[in-house]
Amino acid sequence: MRASLLTLCLAAALAAGCSSEQAPPTGDTATAAPEPGTDLSARDDAEAGSEATARADVFSYAEPEMVRIKDLALALNLDFDAKTLAGSATYELDWVDPEAGRLTLDTRELEIEKVVGEREDGSWIDLTFVVDDADERLGSKLTIAAPDRNPRIRVSYKTSPEASGLQWLTPAMTEGGASPFMFSQSQQIHARSWVPLQDTPQVRFTYTAHVTAPKDAMVLMSADNDPGAERDGDYSFTMPQPIPSYLLAIAAGDLVFKPVGERSGVWAEPAAIDKSVKEFADTEKMIEVTEKLYGPYRWGRYDMLVLPPSFPYGGMENPRLSFITPTVIVGDKSLVSLIAHELAHSWSGNLVTFATPKDQWLNEGMTSYVENRIVEELYGKDLADMEYLLARNELRKTIGDMPPQGQALAIRPDVEVTAKDPLTEVAYDKGAWFLAFLESRFGREDFDTFLRGYFDHFAFQSIPTTTFIDYARENLLDRHPGKVSEAELDEWIYGTGIPASAPEVKSPLLEKVDAARTAWLADGTLPAKAVTDAWSTQEWLHFLDGMPETLETAQLVALDEAYAFTGTANGEVAMRWYPLAVRSGYTQANDAAAAFLETIGRRKLIMPTYAELVKTPEGLALAEATFARARPGYHPITTASVEHLIEEAKSPGAAKGGPVD
Repeated sequence: MRASLLTLCLAAALAAGCSSEQAPPTGDTATAAPEPGTDLSARDDAEAGSEATARADVFSYAEPEMVRIKDLALALNLDFDAKTLAGSATYELDWVDPEAGRLTLDTRELEIEKVVGEREDGSWIDLTFVVDDADERLGSKLTIAAPDRNPRIRVSYKTSPEASGLQWLTPAMTEGGASPFMFSQSQQIHARSWVPLQDTPQVRFTYTAHVTAPKDAMVLMSADNDPGAERDGDYSFTMPQPIPSYLLAIAAGDLVFKPVGERSGVWAEPAAIDKSVKEFADTEKMIEVTEKLYGPYRWGRYDMLVLPPSFPYGGMENPRLSFITPTVIVGDKSLVSLIAHELAHSWSGNLVTFATPKDQWLNEGMTSYVENRIVEELYGKDLADMEYLLARNELRKTIGDMPPQGQALAIRPDVEVTAKDPLTEVAYDKGAWFLAFLESRFGREDFDTFLRGYFDHFAFQSIPTTTFIDYARENLLDRHPGKVSEAELDEWIYGTGIPASAPEVKSPLLEKVDAARTAWLADGTLPAKAVTDAWSTQEWLHFLDGMPETLETAQLVALDEAYAFTGTANGEVAMRWYPLAVRSGYTQANDAAAAFLETIGRRKLIMPTYAELVKTPEGLALAEATFARARPGYHPITTASVEHLIEEAKSPGAAKGGPVD
């Protein structure tokens, strides 16, 4: 999933980036993550204690050390009128602890109707269950008594119309305007709002699903979607590779398919399909490039679903079917690095997964690094370096304002956290920078060999940061002694700020943009039209990023007259221009800013403008009025974020917390 530094505090975000046979690890298994069922008591006590601490997931009620879901079978009916999914979830279980007698699942606002368990003779009996009172962030613990350790347990349930992981759109909220639309967003801990699950990345399961829906709605899942499927209201899916719960996904609406390659294509509303296919035409090349670098693509097909603008993120890496925001479709492929990012997750995140949200950088930092390598291979070093610099400049600007714990890539295993504690906000860009540091020290050839081996070694496993460190020591540091010290490794992973050893990147193209901006600020001379007509989106973003905190109205008018920033169709430009306009008192942009906030639900793009608006009484009034109009089209995740921002502005003495996300 691609998000932004502004929105990535998980404490704020949590209340935001798989055959039934697990692929065998390659190489020395001494450093591999423990397999399900590993008897920690048989290991060295200190080692077992450290491993258990590193794997403790405070964001889940599940008890994977006792029992694990191996396979999930869903049978659901999709009801647009009631805004619910209703049916059952059947779990094939691996009873890790032979003394265990209960199955504990995560739920949020689910109506649990019945629980039954399968006996050894194949018959089913009712099981006793208890649903605890809800925690604001974690939802409700569902405890099922299973003294016979049933091989399969089935839960019948119904979702709430307000499920945090589902959005139900009226026809007016779609591009076509004729049919309703529904989609899920399970990361970080929203899968529990539409399926009772062990909602932790430590548990990976295969799944099948049978979904009934209105006949005019095409239903898709993060599974083996058939490009030639007919709309008949009856759909079946299989996901043969084991995935963690946050990669469980579903969508339904007026959707059509067009291919962009032999194993890749686009699903979108009919009105959006052609422009989407044109924008994402390089997807197959991206797959081939990544395979060349890091090994085979192991998920069969790689398709993309272009969602309505209310999707709260840039993309979501649901295996076999990445969810994509339409805000990256700008007609010139300048923002398709997001596709590279979501595709890269097929190796870093989906194939090798973080064990807990404390280790988010293993997904997002690794993916951001691979994304940049894909961009460099396909579009050249100039573009890759510009994107690196844009990300690193933003990180330098913001990291000093973060709490110390938020500046680290990972939290030390012996540091206990709760679901209300802030976790790392820097997983994406500091994580990618760390890997670029390793590449600079070991050389690209040796580092690529290491990374490819890492993906092979831990394929279809979920690991903590400590496991990555052990593997890196054995397969990188120890094999190339003297190139990276233990102190440097520790500083990058657990330290604050940006280490002095961070490699720098220069971009002659962005240096020319700096010169043009400096000249304009000095004497009002705008760069020649012939120059700016050739600028890429990245150059425009850098031009705006380097502006002073505020500008004079005359300066903003001059920029607007020359470049038509107000009303721009490029969301990345808009998220920089409108906050600058608000800070500078450029009220001429207010109507366009409000229209932008009402049209787009992607949090990265809209939250900076809301954040500036709420700083003044007049701006707060505009933010509230705009939010009231926009709210029906926002995803629950976006709604919670904006609500929280407005509430804090109206009650500045209130404790800082975070929205449910």
